[in-house]
Amino acid sequence: MAGSRSNKRNREEADKYSVLLPTYNERENLPLIVWLLVKYFGESGYNYEIIVIDDGSPDGTLQIAEQLQKIYGNDKIVLRPRTKKLGLGTAYIHGIKHATGNFVIIMDADLSHHPKFIPEFIRKQKEGGFDLVSGTRYRGDGGVYGWDLRRKLISRGANYVTQVLLRPGASDLTGSFRLYKKDVLERLVERCVSKGYVFQMEMIVRARQLGYTIGEVPISFVDRVYGESKLGGNEIVSFLKGLLTLFATT
Repeated sequence: MAGSRSNKRNREEADKYSVLLPTYNERENLPLIVWLLVKYFGESGYNYEIIVIDDGSPDGTLQIAEQLQKIYGNDKIVLRPRTKKLGLGTAYIHGIKHATGNFVIIMDADLSHHPKFIPEFIRKQKEGGFDLVSGTRYRGDGGVYGWDLRRKLISRGANYVTQVLLRPGASDLTGSFRLYKKDVLERLVERCVSKGYVFQMEMIVRARQLGYTIGEVPISFVDRVYGESKLGGNEIVSFLKGLLTLFATT
């Protein structure tokens, strides 16, 4: 029994968490989100790295990331930029190639996802041995703050229609704050064909298809303080097309 507890403790001490931060025009937000990540990982004692994947931001986001790397060290801040905007899914693929952790956390860099929830994600994963843990705005104490009625209706409507059509076994499909076992994320990314906002939804649907276990942690989603939302009419149309494609193929 003592040996079993010792082995479990050794495995947990060996765990490393790679945070993937895709960025595009996040000059103002990046220093804050990095500071918060360093703070909460430092307090919890988990080993980590932050991988910044900047897609050629014209506002100088990469230059800010380079300054942060000098402050926190290149072992904690890993820069893997690309020359132009190539999409969220390919950003994750690019980031995974450079991740040295056995767990990967994906989140937005615009402060919509607060790093204070990350220790809860990790505890949830360890308690249930889940293959992935997803933040949810629609269960428990979860919620959305700072959105106007239109954005709330779009989000709620999209989530409701998705639940009815796909029955994914998770309460929040369109969210993008998640923790994955690295090998699970690699397999899911290989199978996903969607781009943009539909990509996150397909990841959960494919996880269900492949029999992966999903845990959930209620989170507070706060609208960005700096910069502009990247959700527009084109993204909504793409979401609907992607939803119908998934419904027809899953």
